[in-house]
Amino acid sequence: AKRREPTAHTDSPAVEDYLEQIHNLIEGKGYARVVDIAKNLDISQASVTNMIQRLDAEGYLVYERYRGVTLTDAGKKIGQEIAHRHDVLTRLLSGFGLDPATVHRDVEGMEHHMSKQTLAVLTLLLEELEGNPELLRKLKRRLKAA
Repeated sequence: AKRREPTAHTDSPAVEDYLEQIHNLIEGKGYARVVDIAKNLDISQASVTNMIQRLDAEGYLVYERYRGVTLTDAGKKIGQEIAHRHDVLTRLLSGFGLDPATVHRDVEGMEHHMSKQTLAVLTLLLEELEGNPELLRKLKRRLKAA
């Protein structure tokens, strides 16, 4: 079957969640299987299979039954972008001492709704704060006083 090239970046948080999970699984384990994706996203294997087939048809990944999932270049690009946004937001919020459950919930809500410009600003702030522990301590004290 002829593979269709993705025509545009997806704006669907669900699609981005799948591509991020697949990217992370491949980075961590070297492969991504439906069972692992379902476990990580806490949804049924049947739902994962349906979405995987859709993403295959849309050109974001290649799904071979019983062999797993590989990302196309377009799928890799989106997976990497979402993983990067997730990492920046997690490190930034965690640096201020927010509890992990709050960080996780907020990052999941924000990571899909951020422009490249905003990500660049937050990345710059994160890098500056990580390179200047005294400034981070000062800001954390101000936050606690508020």
